[in-house]
Amino acid sequence: MGDLAIQRALITGGGSGVGAVMARMLADAGVKVAVSGRRADILAEVAQHENITAIAADVTDETSVRDMFATMVDTIGAPDLVIANAGMAESAPVGKTSVDLWKRTIDVNLTGTFLTFREGLAVMDKAKPGRLISIASTAGLKGYAYVTAYCAAKHGVVGLIKGMAVELANSPITVNAVCPGFMETPMLEKSVENIVAKTGMSRDQARASLAKINPQNRFIQPDEVANTVMWLCSSNAGSITGQTISVSGGEA
Repeated sequence: MGDLAIQRALITGGGSGVGAVMARMLADAGVKVAVSGRRADILAEVAQHENITAIAADVTDETSVRDMFATMVDTIGAPDLVIANAGMAESAPVGKTSVDLWKRTIDVNLTGTFLTFREGLAVMDKAKPGRLISIASTAGLKGYAYVTAYCAAKHGVVGLIKGMAVELANSPITVNAVCPGFMETPMLEKSVENIVAKTGMSRDQARASLAKINPQNRFIQPDEVANTVMWLCSSNAGSITGQTISVSGGEA
């Protein structure tokens, strides 16, 4: 595993997108990985790797999250890396943001991260190096129109990791957030489809309108985020905690 400080990982939202990329990268490095999500079929595809185990779970449900970690402990052992990656985003002007949309966005992105970290920490060995990492978003660092609920949730995640980092500063467990800009994932495709449906733009025009938000005029690739996570998991990153690492091509 080279200079990695960890041996066993759990990744929520690990069945697709950057979650699956991180799982495979860690597994290729020799880490035993548990991937979780609601859809057993896509988890099974990722779990074809010999070092990856699938555990169906719902991060918005307290009992489900607790059971997820209990299953991991029983099958591959307690994690020393927990990645809160599960997320969702829907767009609407603030005046048309329903309470249902608000609650769902907060439940998945913020409450899901809180439950994942709390229950993961409960089974971690606090005497050994450990990593709690949230895949947040530049929406946790700035504002975007039409996704106010998502921005609020991700800003909450940033506050969560900063508070936890202070609490755990006397332990060898670090807490950080990686904040990608628009990333080439299924979630991006949903944003593109929404723009096309609401504006009449072509798919290429919609993609270009999002890509230009990045000063490098491109989308972040999942492996760029995964490699940032790998660095945070290295033995040389033990003093990096409470940080929000923007992977965004210089987006302000």
